[in-house]
Formats: sequence, C-alpha cells, structure tokens
Amino acid sequence: MLEDLPEAGLVRGQVGTVVETWAPGVYEVEFCDDSGKSYAMVALKAGQLLPLHHQPVHRAA
Repeated sequence: MLEDLPEAGLVRGQVGTVVETWAPGVYEVEFCDDSGKSYAMVALKAGQLLPLHHQPVHRAA
C-alpha cells in the first residue's frame, strides 16, 4: 500500500492480497496477520497499490 488509511487502521507499506476486482482499477484488498487472520478488507484504487512480483517479469526488448 502506498498511503496511510487511518480510518481502516492501515499504514503505508502494509501488504495485502487482492481478492476481488470491483471495477476497472478498483480492487478489494484483504490484510491478514502472520496467523492468516484477516484484520482489514478495503476497496483500493490501483494508484494506492504497489504490485509485488514473486516471479520474474519478462519484458520484450
């Protein structure tokens, strides 16, 4: 996440998982603790998120 959301108890840098797409560029994101317990679920715009890549991303030269 790229910005604080104090109303949801979230701060910049917290990592969530996109669980649904609501509209183009709007996503439902779930935030869980290390035990897998959900502590927040919010709709965020693409510009509020930093995509993380867990596999190599191949780009055309």
